[in-house]
Formats: sequence, C-alpha cells, structure tokens
Amino acid sequence: MATFFNQATLSYSGGTVNSNITTGEILEVLSASKTAVGDDYSASSDVTYVINIVNTGSVPYTGLTITDNLGTYTQGTLTLTPLDYVEGSVRYFVNGNLQATGAVTAGPPLVISGINVPAGGVATIAYTARTNAFAPPEGEGTITNTALISGGGITDITVTETINAANEPSLTITKSVSPTTVVENGQITYTFVIQNTGNTPAVTTDNVVITDTFNPVLSDIVVTYNSAPWTEGVNYTYNEQTGLFTTSAGQITVPAATYTQNTQTGEWVVTPGVATVTVTGTI
Repeated sequence: MATFFNQATLSYSGGTVNSNITTGEILEVLSASKTAVGDDYSASSDVTYVINIVNTGSVPYTGLTITDNLGTYTQGTLTLTPLDYVEGSVRYFVNGNLQATGAVTAGPPLVISGINVPAGGVATIAYTARTNAFAPPEGEGTITNTALISGGGITDITVTETINAANEPSLTITKSVSPTTVVENGQITYTFVIQNTGNTPAVTTDNVVITDTFNPVLSDIVVTYNSAPWTEGVNYTYNEQTGLFTTSAGQITVPAATYTQNTQTGEWVVTPGVATVTVTGTI
C-alpha cells in the first residue's frame, strides 16, 4: 500500500492561496517474492532462483520485465558479478502451466521480458545461475541477488535473496606412478595427492578413505602419509594376494584451502589444502 498527497494552488489578482492537502492510498495488487533452491553455494555450483509474481486484482498485467543483477557487488573501485546465467535455463509458468519464454538477455544484468500475470493469478519464473571466480568462497561469504520487476504500468518491485558460502570440505584426488617404466621385480611408488578447495578442513570424523587394487600386485609395501611412515593394521590394510589397499577411516585429514582476492581483477585465488599418501612396493 502506498500513500499519496496532493495540494492545489489558486491564483487571483496577483495573489495565490493554497488548498488543503488531500491524502489517498493506492492498494498495490501486485506482489512478488524470490527464493533460492538451496541455502548455500560452492565453487562453480549451480543456484536456481524462483520468482513468484502474484496478482490479487481484477485486471491482468502484461509486458513485465525482470532485471536481475546476478549478485553484482563492489570491491573498492571494482564492480564484480559472482553469478553467470546458465543459458536456456529460464522456465516461465502462469498458474502452474508452462509458457513460451520471452526475450532473455544473459547480461549482466540478466533481463527476462514478456511476463504476463493474469487477474487473480500467479506468474512463476525459474532460472539457474552458476558461481564464478568472483563468488566469495570464505566461510562468511555471501551472494545477495536482487531482481527488479518493472513495466506494465506498475510501481517497480524489488525482490532480494541472499545465499551463503557452503562451510564444508571439497576434496579431489590424483594418482601418479614413478617410474612409469620398470623392470620385473622392480620397485615403483604410487603417490596419492588429496586436495581440499573447501573452506573447512576434512577432519577425522569425515572418514576420508583411499581404496585401490594394485595391478600388478605389489609386495613388501612401504606407506607414508605426509612423508611420515604408516603402520599396517593401524593406518591401513593391504592384501598381498589381491592387491587391495585401503587406508583406515579417520587416518587422513586435509587442511582447508586458503583464499586471496586479486586486488587488480577481483578474482578469488584458491590455494588448496593438501595431504599426500605414498605407497612403494615391488612388482
């Protein structure tokens, strides 16, 4: 509901006099909300937003436009946009029925036009954006996404949604062998590098476990974790008949990543936390 005021001026014989001030109210029949499917984000993750536009009046609204800033924020003198629209992801419904999508400009900002809301009806617009190198990855990071609904003779409506950086480890593993060429009864070393790009460490209760079946089977293996020797039966198990190697749950931890923001570009640079396991044996 919006309140308006109005006053008239009467001029006569070189003089003026003001009328009383009238007051009125405009009942807004169009309202909107915006929600994200999921409360958090991580690196290169997809976030789906849903905008509902509700018309409680008896007159339809046509030709509305949604302008979404894709989370644009300022950092010093830089203007940064942490989300990229996922091409072709817009879905537009009227009273639950899928409609042809109007014109879409990827932006930033993302612009979706041709939205109609029938009398007593609801228009729902869903679309997906993907986080990029400008999305704050740290534990306190947030993306505040704002959309403006305009056109069709309405008073502009602004809807906002905030999501938080996920507080969790994010692990990858790579395996290498050295040397790559070895004679029979020769010795080789497998190196497993676990990297954590998440903003929290992987701790013992995360039960990080490496499982591998060596082919050819290794004998007389020696295992290290971050260069420290490991003990069979405590830190790992190994079957010399099958080649099955398994680290014990709770033995591997991986530090959280560290993050720095490039002051020239605004991009976040990730330095992963690392844990290394080596297995050396005879083939």
